[in-house]
Amino acid sequence: MTTPRIFLSPPHMGGEELELVKEAFASNYIAPIGPMINRFEAEMAEYLGIPHCLALASGTAAMHLALRELGVGAGDLVFASTLTFIGSVSPVTFLGAGLVFVDCDDTWNIDPELVAAELARRSAAGEPLPKAVVPTDLYGQCANLPRLVEICDPYGIPVVVDSAEAMGATCNGLAAGRGGRASIYSFNGNKIITSSGGGLLASDDKDLIDHARFLATQARDPAPHYEHTTIGYNYRMSNVIAAIGLGQLHVLDDRVNRRREIFDTYVEHLGDLPGFAFMPEAEYGRCNRWLTTLTIDPAVAGTDREAVRLALESENIESRPVWKPMHLQPVFEGCAVLGGERSESLFDQGLCLPSGTALTESDVQRIIGCVRATIR
Repeated sequence: MTTPRIFLSPPHMGGEELELVKEAFASNYIAPIGPMINRFEAEMAEYLGIPHCLALASGTAAMHLALRELGVGAGDLVFASTLTFIGSVSPVTFLGAGLVFVDCDDTWNIDPELVAAELARRSAAGEPLPKAVVPTDLYGQCANLPRLVEICDPYGIPVVVDSAEAMGATCNGLAAGRGGRASIYSFNGNKIITSSGGGLLASDDKDLIDHARFLATQARDPAPHYEHTTIGYNYRMSNVIAAIGLGQLHVLDDRVNRRREIFDTYVEHLGDLPGFAFMPEAEYGRCNRWLTTLTIDPAVAGTDREAVRLALESENIESRPVWKPMHLQPVFEGCAVLGGERSESLFDQGLCLPSGTALTESDVQRIIGCVRATIR
């Protein structure tokens, strides 16, 4: 008999989603308009403390619109985290701009001081400054947004926060993404809450969100016929998906608490192993622990990341290396990078353990037992 597979971060429904989907069907608002989208955007705005929200097809779509609204275009530069998922930075290429990747600090997030030093150097040398800075809130931990804003504001550079992994996390008591020029979120199937897909763009700037909404609906001008004076996109979230997202939002705080419990259990039972170190929590924030991530130093541990991953896979348990830094990706060959050694080391030694909120205590102990069994 096959041992049931444990996935890295599967969806976990809260119970209300189906009733809300039925309500959406009953209203016959199936297409990308309807009361569920309006409710979802309004409740997200209240939860985040960011007054203007736009529900979209994906977090990548949200990033694309945010950068376009800020005027990023051909020949421009954008500074971005190198330790991230490609969807955070690929929209820069959609707009014809170039990328400068930035290494992380000891929080695993973008190092603000590397950004500060490079902006000062470029300013003094008369070199082009970036059109935007895009930090990623990695694995549910917020980047040091107040410091980044402090650094970028004197140069007039907006910060667009990729909070795709950080719903429910906080920075200095504020929701992830709050305080940036714009912020983006994802509700992909593996996120801490999911609408099966979808994303959100949020900003304090009403005009930015209003125009992004226009672009997201094929940039249709007001007319009885279809009139277009600019190119837009088919980026809106559907009313049905919004219903799922609304139900998930109502259990978000419970999901964060459970992910943190799972993290704490891993630390309790694996934290004593030589060479094992878990992703630290930044002193300025509260991580949602979307994924429990750790590093394994092979010189000390008597095993390595890949041996542990393969051992877990042999037991039908999914785990995964941490993000491969973007500056090492073939598609970004030739892009500049500030630092990079820390991110490369995290990739070499880093592992993501199953963290889904539907994990039972038996599941977690099964994973722990498998990891400990790899130690020689």
